[in-house]
Amino acid sequence: MTNNLDALLTALYVKIDDEIGGTRWLGRPPRLTDSELVTLAVAQALLGFTSESRWLRFVDSRLGAMFPYVPRQPGWNKRLRAALPLVKKAIRLLAVDTDFWFDNHWIIDSTPVECGRSRPTVKRSDMAGWAGYGYCASHSRFFWGLRLFLVCTPTGMPVLWALANPKLDEREVLSAMLDREPYLATDRPGLLVIVDKGFASKELEAHLAFRGAELLRPSFKREKKRSGESLLKSVRQLIESVNDTLKGQLDLEQHGGRTFEGVAVRVAQRILAMAAAIWHNHKTRQPVIRSLIAYDH
Repeated sequence: MTNNLDALLTALYVKIDDEIGGTRWLGRPPRLTDSELVTLAVAQALLGFTSESRWLRFVDSRLGAMFPYVPRQPGWNKRLRAALPLVKKAIRLLAVDTDFWFDNHWIIDSTPVECGRSRPTVKRSDMAGWAGYGYCASHSRFFWGLRLFLVCTPTGMPVLWALANPKLDEREVLSAMLDREPYLATDRPGLLVIVDKGFASKELEAHLAFRGAELLRPSFKREKKRSGESLLKSVRQLIESVNDTLKGQLDLEQHGGRTFEGVAVRVAQRILAMAAAIWHNHKTRQPVIRSLIAYDH
């Protein structure tokens, strides 16, 4: 297998179409299948098109041989927003199809997903009730939007993810994520969950211990040094690099969503693009598993 965008899109299309494609439709089936839709969504994120109109013009002129029919911008937007469950299935499908899925080390962090800046935007936004004001300590700034909580392996392969109001307690969000699919933790003996100080909680540690997992986090100044803390700094850098991949290479902060469904599917689209690159690099035995360089042009 070669390592370029065409090879990735072809392999991804075949994988999705074989596993979760072929959805039965009432009435006339759509001219753009679900498998083609998801494949194009990944290509859009990898190539860095934040404008849907520009993206569809590019597909028509450059990818017409692979995708003979693509709807116009209103139809594309409608299909993409309705495809959130399908995109979630595709993320899990690719993750399970790699050796990384069985890794018993999880790295967890949250990062802001800004949805607006001006006060008038906040007042009239359809995100009201979902988004809120929060503080990003790493950038020392306030923002209005959501927080992306990402649970991934050290290679960056997503295991769980969620969008939440930034005012919600990070520990409660993580507990709710683990409760939704409890078998993910219990099926991994000796699971080590690596977090930062924001997730420090005796309740969370007890919650994880009940599922057979151990929490590894930095100790506070007045606290005794925790076991394994000496290796924590280098490991924590991995989740920062994963967030940098989502923001720096996949334009997470330029999602362009105006509703909760729109923001959610565009965030999922970028997580899927990262998962697809990791999956294809793993299958083609590339030396750098999370590299997107071969697919961004």
